Amino acid sequence: MPWQVEFRAGVWLPQIEWWLDARYAQRRAFVSHAHSDHVARHAEIICSAGTSRLMQARLPGRRIEHILPFKHAEQLTADTSVTLYPAGHIFGSAHCLLAHAEHGSLLYTGDFKLRPGRSAEPCATPRAELLIMETTFGRPHYVFPPTEVVMAEIAAFCHGCIADGETPVLFGYSLGKSQELLCGLAEARLPVMLHPQTLRLALIYEELGIVFPPYREFALTDLAGHVVICPPQANSSDFLRQIPLRRTAMITGWALDAGTIYRHQCNAAFPLSDHADFPDLLRFVDAVRPRLVLTLHGFAQDFARTLRARGIEAWAIGRENQLEFALPTS
Repeated sequence: MPWQVEFRAGVWLPQIEWWLDARYAQRRAFVSHAHSDHVARHAEIICSAGTSRLMQARLPGRRIEHILPFKHAEQLTADTSVTLYPAGHIFGSAHCLLAHAEHGSLLYTGDFKLRPGRSAEPCATPRAELLIMETTFGRPHYVFPPTEVVMAEIAAFCHGCIADGETPVLFGYSLGKSQELLCGLAEARLPVMLHPQTLRLALIYEELGIVFPPYREFALTDLAGHVVICPPQANSSDFLRQIPLRRTAMITGWALDAGTIYRHQCNAAFPLSDHADFPDLLRFVDAVRPRLVLTLHGFAQDFARTLRARGIEAWAIGRENQLEFALPTS
């Protein structure tokens, strides 16, 4: 019997009665990472140690946690094993590989990134027959410049702001993107201040073993000459309004789209992303070598169409779809 896959604000596997990244509270769920759109108040979860610690900070509460080390198989049900592999998205992010004697192997990626980062474990590419993958940037024009090039451009922006007597403000998610920015600015030797929300998570990263260059908590009285890293939602907040002379930049993969600075009402935008770009999505599929690919999120239909043109069976799944797929026999 093939794997049965349903999508209902998360991936549901009825044969083993486990969810993958369910958006709403469920009895049992795998949590790929601690971003708010991938967690909920589940009764029982599987996750990595890093995700467990970050979830405790962002979504405290009582739950049964099965904390699995990377690349170590555990028995999930009587006939199904589970192995977590690093996904490279943020610290602790994980792929979930399920192996069943009858259904075959299933790899669920969650969010992932092949490009090496400084604040997340390197992404792994385990083999699987059925691949369920995120495809946020699943169109060909999403090709990110090398990280070192983007960081050099961000550093130049910051130096320019300071030379003009302004405060450079970098908008990045408080979990993941901000820590990557902090690491990336080390070579530029720019003094950095962190928004309180970003600071709280940076301290947890340090508990988990990530080493950052020097930084300090935001202080208006000592602001001159500093770079400020803060969450995107601070763009319209009292926090930002208290900085009198400022120049802002959004740090996002969507910076490749025309109009990003107008959409986010900022002065600049830089394409530093914690997701795979289009070439890396293709490379990931080539490395996993699946018989069937199911795509999720972003440009899922476009990327599935691209894979079919390359001779790989692939289909986009979305809300309210219920699908059953038989793996081809060789």
